[in-house]
Amino acid sequence: MNSVYEEIKTPYKYGVVMKHPDTSKMIDSPTIFRKHNTWYMTYIIFDGKGYETWIAESKNLLEWTDNRKILSFTEGTWDGNQKAGYMSLVNTKWGGDYSPASHDGKYWMTYLGGKSSGYEAGTLKTGLAYSKFSSTIDDWQTETHPILSPEDDDARWYDNKTIYKSLVIEDKENHTGYPFVMYYNAKGDTAHYESIAMAVSKDMKEWKRYGDKPVISKGAGICGDAQIARYRDLYIMFYFGAFWKPGAFERFACSYDLIHWTDWEGQDLVSSTEDYDRQYAHKPWVIKWNDTVYHFYNAVGSEGRVIALATSKPLKKNGM
Repeated sequence: MNSVYEEIKTPYKYGVVMKHPDTSKMIDSPTIFRKHNTWYMTYIIFDGKGYETWIAESKNLLEWTDNRKILSFTEGTWDGNQKAGYMSLVNTKWGGDYSPASHDGKYWMTYLGGKSSGYEAGTLKTGLAYSKFSSTIDDWQTETHPILSPEDDDARWYDNKTIYKSLVIEDKENHTGYPFVMYYNAKGDTAHYESIAMAVSKDMKEWKRYGDKPVISKGAGICGDAQIARYRDLYIMFYFGAFWKPGAFERFACSYDLIHWTDWEGQDLVSSTEDYDRQYAHKPWVIKWNDTVYHFYNAVGSEGRVIALATSKPLKKNGM
């Protein structure tokens, strides 16, 4: 675990890389991937009504432009006021190409969905979107029903109240017996805290829970927003913790099989140290590129709710 920490640690705070011109609007939950020699970041914006999903582009991972909306509010649907999307099937290889894989001729995204207006209001469920992703990445379609819900017949004690962020990866080693694995954070009607749990699928559309307990939980506060990286013979799960000790902060765990996880007990990967992340430093997306580790996270502080970056090496603000 110590050697993993030394590989992934990011002690240098680069600063804010994405913020909304209107600080009353909150930016959240970055997912970073690469296609056609361009970096993309999907992220979500809360405007007071609910979540919508946006995307931005970059050539150097530091400067992000061409922001545009890809999942929007709709009328009269189960997900009308909440569509917080997270790109699926991104290559998990540590130091790899971070490209998204296609399945059945499409690219995929799961999203936090719901019909209630407000900040993560009402009963939240997991939706599924897909795109041909040829010359444009704006043409996303959504399935008409959620793929995972607290109201499902197989809902567990830890997820039968509401379901938050989800991550879908491809299990190429077939550890679970299924090609697609979802990690998601949720609350139960008796578990008034967020834990990270698993679901599995053969086709991306039909999902079922895996196991009868969460894979990461503290029994208090929040453990959430998992991201998986394959490092040598290990899987690393980046995630954030909150309120089981003061504040919100970035953590990790390791596994050989995607199912059983050993939690790191040492220093936080990222925590609040600057004015712009003085309230929260959480919700990770971590990659290694050209021998530098980039740890994107949601920062809440003096500049509102924004996306910030910490790195393994000091980087200059005017470029790499």
